[in-house]
Amino acid sequence: MDIGLGMNSHGIIQREDEDVFVRTTPSEEMRVIEVARRAEELGFHSVWFPDHIVMDRAQEAVHLAANASGRKAYADGCVLLCPLIAMAMAAAATSTIEVATSVLIAPYRHPLSVAHQVATIDALSGGRTILGIGPGWLENEFTALGLSFADRGRQTEECLEVYKLAWTEPWLEFHGEFYEFENVSMEPKPARKPHPPLVYGGLTARGARRAVRHCDGFYPTFLDTYAEPDRYAFTREAMLDEAEQIGRDLSDFKLYAFGTAQLNDTRPAGEQRPTLSGRAEEIVGDLEALAANGYAHTTLHFDVGSGTTAGLLAQIEQFAEEVLPAAREIEAVPLA
Repeated sequence: MDIGLGMNSHGIIQREDEDVFVRTTPSEEMRVIEVARRAEELGFHSVWFPDHIVMDRAQEAVHLAANASGRKAYADGCVLLCPLIAMAMAAAATSTIEVATSVLIAPYRHPLSVAHQVATIDALSGGRTILGIGPGWLENEFTALGLSFADRGRQTEECLEVYKLAWTEPWLEFHGEFYEFENVSMEPKPARKPHPPLVYGGLTARGARRAVRHCDGFYPTFLDTYAEPDRYAFTREAMLDEAEQIGRDLSDFKLYAFGTAQLNDTRPAGEQRPTLSGRAEEIVGDLEALAANGYAHTTLHFDVGSGTTAGLLAQIEQFAEEVLPAAREIEAVPLA
């Protein structure tokens, strides 16, 4: 199993009861370059950068995989680094680790602009980018950006089509519902062929089908405190059915998981253990359970009690020593 590191470019994760919260960190204290370099030294597969542009005051939307109770997930005034710029800087400061978005909200940016930026990062990094993509969930953010929340799914599908077109064809022509252009070219092309992996972040059967139609992987979240490794088992049938309908071979299609982790052995006796938390062998067991459900990659966003970057670095160093070697030996059950 590949293990990615969820970056602290929006702050530090904290789990309480069944909800997840982001404690804001000033940008100069995030030490993103230092964290990315250390992750590479420790042997993590990749670093993954989250995406939001603005955060509304009320934050009435519910993230079903992280804050089902409806409590506000992001602190007021939360610092939100741009994922594409942050991943470019991380790529420039490292040499082997892959850099990824977790996930870029596709409708927020013109797909030609995203395709150009990602191709540039990929070309300059020697083919180390992964583009995690999702349709978004925070309606007021769409309103602030002058976008239709209701159209986000169809718009995301067009974005995915444009990315691949821009990365693989010499001359570009596209006539869709949201984007239209012709007789233009885009260079450079990505170093990775045929293009950087496209990983669809979703929680539903519809999202799983969309991933099979357009992407190289499906990336649901297990962020909340007691996330069950088989919670998205229902999407397997949707993926297999979609693949059969369009005639796609799923042997190269990969399942990714995104979870919250904390390595510790201080849980009071009798208290329920949060998923991907506890002693090293308990976390390995949870990773094995994810692999038994088909997940070949898990990105971990560490729950750091101190809320500091120093605490995050201590967590990933301990994890690399006690868990990472065993995690690399875990093999996922094939999807098909």
